[in-house]
Amino acid sequence: MSRRYAVLGAGSWGTALALVLARNGHHVQLWGHDPEAIRSMGATGYNPRYLTEIPLPAAIQPRIDLPSALQGIDALLIAVPSSAFAQTLQKLAGQLPAAIPVIWATKGLDAASGGLLHELARQSLPDHPLAVLSGPTFAREVARGLPTAVVLASHDQAIAQALSRDFNDERFRVYTSGDLVGVELGGAVKNILAIATGIADGLGFGANTRAGLITRGLAEVRRLGASLGAEDRTLTGLAGMGDLILTCTDDQSRNRRMGLALGRGESITAAAETIGEVVEGVRTAGEVGVLARRLAVELPICQAVEAIVLGRETPMGAAISLMERQPGAEFGD
Repeated sequence: MSRRYAVLGAGSWGTALALVLARNGHHVQLWGHDPEAIRSMGATGYNPRYLTEIPLPAAIQPRIDLPSALQGIDALLIAVPSSAFAQTLQKLAGQLPAAIPVIWATKGLDAASGGLLHELARQSLPDHPLAVLSGPTFAREVARGLPTAVVLASHDQAIAQALSRDFNDERFRVYTSGDLVGVELGGAVKNILAIATGIADGLGFGANTRAGLITRGLAEVRRLGASLGAEDRTLTGLAGMGDLILTCTDDQSRNRRMGLALGRGESITAAAETIGEVVEGVRTAGEVGVLARRLAVELPICQAVEAIVLGRETPMGAAISLMERQPGAEFGD
């Protein structure tokens, strides 16, 4: 059954997911914060900044005006950076029709509270079914229709099943979950660990180091997840380990590329200008650091990245500090 979606966020990820929905026969009203870019999409049929070579089908209608984007919709998908998530929810206040399901594909924490995004969404949109879409995905591969598997999590399994059918097809496989905490946490922390593995590769440390960082990084995600009530199997699944492996090992990852640049001696500012898109892990490193200290959870790799991005430590100094830590039992934490 064809449905009408609003997709808020016309970056690479929002555009890619709009293409998935359109490919599955749904009508998409795509809104972005840059009116000039949206006008260009309407005039040319291409996103002028992201996935520029991929044509937008007629089922995707660019919208400059937010009320117009929300008109007549059956569901809403938010695909903005985590820094804009709270502001986007504020814009929706009083405009979103009652009971419309809200899904987000944003990965990160709430900047103001350091909390998970579903907590903020629940406060802002108490009368709407909520869901999060996450997993090992690069937008360009999704947009090209390359085989991809993701997770859609909601506390309401009937909603999860219904929404998953809207996205699922032979090239975009959607699994369902009831664990919003685990799915969101995996998507947030993996960006920090991708910076860490990029730094190690930028320093020339090799494959052994990369494998160790990924494995011990997963242990940190699971440790933090346990303190927040996440299901451990979620963190060893697509939204946890799957996304972690993807972002730590492939240079399509903006966070990995940031780490590579830092390891080679570049500044965050210079690297960000070269990358040209938001590098979520830079911001999330500080937010996860605050969260870990509040919960008294030890996250040595994440905290090393936090020290680097805040200018408190050099990449080599942080690496030496990690290797000089007192060793212990692998599964003693």
